[in-house]
Amino acid sequence: MTQSAPQIIQGGFHSDERGSIAFVNSFVFEGVKRFYSILHPNTETVRAWQGHKLERKWFFVASGSFKLVLVKIGDWNTPLADGQPYEYLLDEEKPKILAVPGGYVNGFQATSPNSRLMVFSDASVEESVRDDYRFEKNLWYRW
Repeated sequence: MTQSAPQIIQGGFHSDERGSIAFVNSFVFEGVKRFYSILHPNTETVRAWQGHKLERKWFFVASGSFKLVLVKIGDWNTPLADGQPYEYLLDEEKPKILAVPGGYVNGFQATSPNSRLMVFSDASVEESVRDDYRFEKNLWYRW
């Protein structure tokens, strides 16, 4: 079954005298070819807009918090300036994964200093480069 819209995969959090555990036990790594992490030392930095027609990505906040914004693209050569942004807030204390199918661009900004975002992808670096689209950061959203 092909995913056509972004989905939240809910996680959980457990603490006791030994420490705490954040988890997303229902996330299946099938199809994931690589992952990377992005550290935002401040809350002013914005990374936007970058996306893929085909590549799927999964976003997880390892520390801190991020605002992620997605826009579905119809025409990748001349995208409409009135695209509808969808905003998601991800926080280390409320573990979840945002699953994003191909066909979307994403932008994100840390909402707390020293936040780390983990990104999982179903494309190799070479595949991703061939399917990479970038747009001006203020096109669809006022950061």
